[in-house]
Amino acid sequence: MNGEWSMITGSDNPHRMTTGRSGLVACLTCRKASLYHAAMAISHVHRALCLIAAPVFLLYCGVVAQADEAMKSPIVQEPRTLVVALDGTGQYRSIQEAIDHAASGDTIRIKAGEYPEDVTIHSKHRLRLVGDGVDKVKILGRNRVGAFHIGKWPYGATEVGISGLTIQEHGGLAMGIFNGHALVLRELKINGMLFGQQVQDVRIENCVIGGSETTGIQLADSQALLVGNFIHDNDHGVTVAGKSDVRLERNVITRSLFEGVVVTDSARAVLLSNTIVKNGGGVAFLGTSRSDVSGNIVGLNKVGFVVGASSTTNSSYNAVFNSEENYLRAGSPNVPAPELKADSDLTVDPRFADPGQDDFRLRSDTPLTRVGGFAYLGALAPVDESR
Repeated sequence: MNGEWSMITGSDNPHRMTTGRSGLVACLTCRKASLYHAAMAISHVHRALCLIAAPVFLLYCGVVAQADEAMKSPIVQEPRTLVVALDGTGQYRSIQEAIDHAASGDTIRIKAGEYPEDVTIHSKHRLRLVGDGVDKVKILGRNRVGAFHIGKWPYGATEVGISGLTIQEHGGLAMGIFNGHALVLRELKINGMLFGQQVQDVRIENCVIGGSETTGIQLADSQALLVGNFIHDNDHGVTVAGKSDVRLERNVITRSLFEGVVVTDSARAVLLSNTIVKNGGGVAFLGTSRSDVSGNIVGLNKVGFVVGASSTTNSSYNAVFNSEENYLRAGSPNVPAPELKADSDLTVDPRFADPGQDDFRLRSDTPLTRVGGFAYLGALAPVDESR
């Protein structure tokens, strides 16, 4: 249908419009075609799209925000227990393979057997290795010096715990720990040297360490606590060197060819309530080392304490009972120095239960109980004869 109507765009500019069959609007005044209907259609479509787009846009924004938050929050994996068994009953047959696949927080359970492999833990955080027991799990090594390494230059490891297994010496070294932090070695048997360099916050507890042709435990530029260990049959028992800061507490150190403990260079050491017996020498303080020494039994050695001219020792309430000399000044040769004896030190027989069988508990008639605030001197509590 055709129609005719007027549109006034201004008092001095009247236009009369008509609608043709094409649907377009024509101006009768200027005779030009108009896209009026097309414009109106576009306007309606625009309004509809706006009504649809608004909630869609809000939904999109919410999804993006959630995705952004998810990207900011790390994915937390639940800790797992990975089982290693030579007979194939676990996920892995190799300890190293399990370590390589372990994530932060995982525990690796090692079943009984002798594992002829080199084991290395590095670039790992919060990892535990638990063996079925020192008499059941043994790591033998294969091609490398040291059957077990923690850390690998320049990579370290943090919050790693190892327990319940035996580590066998290979190539002159049983275990090396390098550039690590917060390491716990507990209830291990280490046949050979344990060497640590540039490690911090290391705890070595209730381990049996022996059989090294050099040193049982050697620490360089490290910070460590040694507590409750049995360290035996080495050339030297424990050597603390470099800029180390080490505390030895309630350890039994015996049958060393030379000194049970050597503190040297600029190291700092605390020796508290240890039993250092049946060694070539007791304790040597050398270099510019600084040490606090209290509550120890240093007896049944050839020599007790050897003190270097530049070292500093603060000594109190130690029991000394050695076959040749109790106190020496370091030199060539060493010189007897009875003046080094602290007023509170005791020169008496400790009266061990059975030193021939390495039973270094104190008998009930020992003079080393209730001394200077200590319930007893040395590492081991007296025998309870009431049982």
